[in-house]
Amino acid sequence: MGNRTLVLWDIDLTLVDLTGIGREWYSAALLNATGVTLAHLPAFPGRTERAITSELLTAHGAQVTEETIQSVFAELVAIAQAEQHLLAGRGRVLPGVAEIVTSLGRRDDVVQSLVTGNLPEVAGVKLAPFGLLDHIDLEIGGYGSLSADRHDLVDAAIRLASGKHGVEFHPSDVVVIGDTPHDVNAALHHGAFAIGVATGRHSLTHLRESGAHAAFRDLSDTAAVLSAVLDRRAPDGH
Repeated sequence: MGNRTLVLWDIDLTLVDLTGIGREWYSAALLNATGVTLAHLPAFPGRTERAITSELLTAHGAQVTEETIQSVFAELVAIAQAEQHLLAGRGRVLPGVAEIVTSLGRRDDVVQSLVTGNLPEVAGVKLAPFGLLDHIDLEIGGYGSLSADRHDLVDAAIRLASGKHGVEFHPSDVVVIGDTPHDVNAALHHGAFAIGVATGRHSLTHLRESGAHAAFRDLSDTAAVLSAVLDRRAPDGH
């Protein structure tokens, strides 16, 4: 077998759209963990739960200790798990996602996992209702509980994937797909191939200016996206 490809997906506004859920869950988690009512919500796109939670606690005058952070994390997990049955009705899989994930999942030379700001438990909750876990290995992902810096998440996923599969994934073997410049920058930091998808709050132009090797309005052009992932080059027009 030749080189294998490691595909690392972002979740929110890349794979699925669950807009509004984050504010609700954080509001409840902050109240349950600290007794404080949410008054300020940090920016979410492309950031990790550790970064968001630290800013949230600071903004509300709470102590930013590991104990408090873990308390908020535990509340987020509990709330997400309790509401998992509601997610299919409140969200959607974004265009082309199911086809791309399934097509890549059928290949012996591709491994798919996540680099997401979400907690690992929450990542599974968000993807399960939409049938996206058959081809995505949660065990080797990089998650937002690890670090405030998304670069660290990519590094963790590469190390875990290499260890599990007994091969060394080099930067040229790694593709990071996300909807924000944070995703792009994390990929570029490690020399990985960055694919931007403008299904979130950032335009194609913004993603390209951030350095994305390929950028798409959405993932509905299956052939073009697969070409970018597998050949590590931008198709014409992208």
